[in-house]
Amino acid sequence: MAICKEGSFRCDANVSLRPDGEKKLGTRAEIKNINSFRFIENAINYEIERQKELLEEGKEVIQETRLYDADRDETRSMRSKEEANDYRYFPDPDLLPISIDPSLIETITSSLPEKLEEKLERYTNQLSIKEEDAYEITRNIDLIDYFEESLETYNRNPQLLANFLLTEIMAITNKANIQINDLDITPQSLAQLIERLDDGTISSKIAKDILNQLKDGNFSVDDLIEDQGLQQITDEDQIKSVVLEVINENHEQKNQYLSGKEQVLGFLIGKVMQKTKGKANPKLVNDLMKQELSK
Repeated sequence: MAICKEGSFRCDANVSLRPDGEKKLGTRAEIKNINSFRFIENAINYEIERQKELLEEGKEVIQETRLYDADRDETRSMRSKEEANDYRYFPDPDLLPISIDPSLIETITSSLPEKLEEKLERYTNQLSIKEEDAYEITRNIDLIDYFEESLETYNRNPQLLANFLLTEIMAITNKANIQINDLDITPQSLAQLIERLDDGTISSKIAKDILNQLKDGNFSVDDLIEDQGLQQITDEDQIKSVVLEVINENHEQKNQYLSGKEQVLGFLIGKVMQKTKGKANPKLVNDLMKQELSK
């Protein structure tokens, strides 16, 4: 490899094939002066297929020097070589053979980080995260690290965690024009927030409100919930009384719903959530509102 002052490089690649079961490699072709990592890959892949096709047709691979044409994405012959020695394939006396213990290779292999495709498969298959969400997370190494740290604190609902990470957290970083590493909300705080949302302690709206408080300081999620009385209302009688109150205050919308205009239901539910300051359990509100309207 020749390195130039401006930071470019040239690289040669040697390709030879051998049939399954054979120990000896076939005739080697040398591809000269490749000048990018992508072209190295393309040139080698092309040359492998070229030689494979020749061998499968019973033809011989000629020992030669070739060049890679990036415009045509192919290798072309430059000159043939009669002897392998022309390639200077001979042992260097200053470079002694190295024998590597297989156990060392196994140790190093087992210590390598998880590959991107393996991580994507784990997210979708083991954690049951939607494929598009898993892909978005794995596109950014910092996002991966943040997500993994959050999972260490709470991993019972990875999809819910992924939802908040990709929507609410990313919205905060985008608005502030910062990287996730610069965010004051720690992965542990996000995980605690998701845990309280998942176990029904708080509603989704309250979770978003707490998230906005977390970005402004190092607070405890549980302390914020307790100090501000943000626990979700799950008492059916308490929610039912608010539902009835809203229905009595909105006769027009009630009649519209009963006449088949079902989208009005969202308006009425919104009024209940407004009166309870977002603390009522949304599912209970929805069920009780439909129940009372149907009477």
